[in-house]
Amino acid sequence: MTRPWGRGCSGHRRSKAAPPTASTCPSPGRGDAVSPAAPYPQLEVLPLDGDRRAWDELVTRAKCSSFCHLAGWREILSDVLGAECLYWQVVDGDGALQGILPLVRVRSRIFGHYLVSLPFLNYGGPLGSQAAQDRLVQEAVTEARRTRADLLELRTRDPGGFDLPVSSRKITVLLPLPSDAETLFTRFPAKLRSQIRRPMKEGLDVRFGPEQREPFYEVFARTMRDLGTPVLPRALFERVAATFSDLVVFGVVYRGEQPLAGGCGFVWREEFEMSWAGSLRESRRLAANMLLYWAFMEHAISGGVRVFNFGRCTPGGSTHHFKTQWGGVDVPLSWHQSVSGAGGVRGTPSPDDPAYSWGPRLWRRLPLFVANRLGPRLVRFLP
Repeated sequence: MTRPWGRGCSGHRRSKAAPPTASTCPSPGRGDAVSPAAPYPQLEVLPLDGDRRAWDELVTRAKCSSFCHLAGWREILSDVLGAECLYWQVVDGDGALQGILPLVRVRSRIFGHYLVSLPFLNYGGPLGSQAAQDRLVQEAVTEARRTRADLLELRTRDPGGFDLPVSSRKITVLLPLPSDAETLFTRFPAKLRSQIRRPMKEGLDVRFGPEQREPFYEVFARTMRDLGTPVLPRALFERVAATFSDLVVFGVVYRGEQPLAGGCGFVWREEFEMSWAGSLRESRRLAANMLLYWAFMEHAISGGVRVFNFGRCTPGGSTHHFKTQWGGVDVPLSWHQSVSGAGGVRGTPSPDDPAYSWGPRLWRRLPLFVANRLGPRLVRFLP
C-alpha cells in the first residue's frame, strides 16, 4: 500500500490532538440556533460551480468535517446512482466562501421523498461559520417544505448546533489506537486474541491495495445478498477508487487465491473508518472477519492513524456486539431531522423497521446473479 495514511485531504496533515472518544464538534448556544425567521442579508446561498478547490479547502479546515463532505461525492452520487445533488455554498458580501452543505434528494413511490446529507454515507451536514451553517439549514428546511419532502435529515456527529430534533437510532464505535500494534493486541481479551490467531494458523493472509477492489466487491455483494440488503453498484467503488485514491483503502482476506472477507474504508486526519465490509458464510469457521479487522487496525497504526472507526450500526444488534468486543466506545450519530410531509415520517427506510421487514426476507431468497442485477437499481431509492 503506497498511499499515505493519516491525511485528511490533499495537503492536509495530521494534527497532534488526542484521539476522540466522542464528538469533538463545538456546540453553539441556544441563541445561535437556526430560526426560520432569522434574516441573513449578507449571506447568499449559491450552487457549487465547477471549481471544487475552495469547497474542499473549507472541508479540510473545518473541525467537524469528514471525507463524506468532499465535493467529489457529488459526481459519484449523481453519475452512478442518478441522485439529484444540491451542493450549496454560502458566500458573504465580498464573495468569500463561508460555508457548505452537500444535500441529496432521494425519491421513490414506495419508500418516500427524502432530502439527506448524505445518503448512502454516514456523515454530512453543514460546515463553516455558525451564521453560514444556520443559513444553510434554513435553506434546506425551506427546500424540504417547498418540495413536500417527507423528511430532511442532516447526518452529523454533533448533537447540538441546530434547532432541529435529533435522532440517535444509529451509533458508531470508536477505538483509540496506540502507536504500535503489539500494544493493542495485548489489550484484547484472551478469547479475542485466540480468534485473531486462528485464521493465521489456517494460512489465511491479507492483501491491501487498489487492485483488491474487485475481490472486495465479489465478497461484499454476496454478503449483502445474504443479509437481505441490495448492494451498491460496482461502479460506485470504481469511481471512489479513482476520485479518492489518497484516502480510500481496500483490503481482502484470502485462503490461497480465494477471497473470504473484504473491507473498504477511508482515512481522514487521524481517523480511519471501515465504511463497508463483508465476509462469506463459509469463512465463519476460519474467523476470516476477525483477521480482516485486525489487519486493518495494524495497517492503520503503521500509517499513524490514532482512531479506528467501526462504522455505523444499530444499538443492541449483532453488528454492534461484534464491534464493541474490540474495546471501543459507543458514540451516537446525531441525525438532525425536519419532518415536512403529512405522513409524519420519523426516519429514512431501514430493515430494522417492522414495516420493511418483508424486504430482507425476500431478498435473501434471490439467486446471487439476480440480486446483483437488481440491487444496484433498487439501492438508489434507499438513503
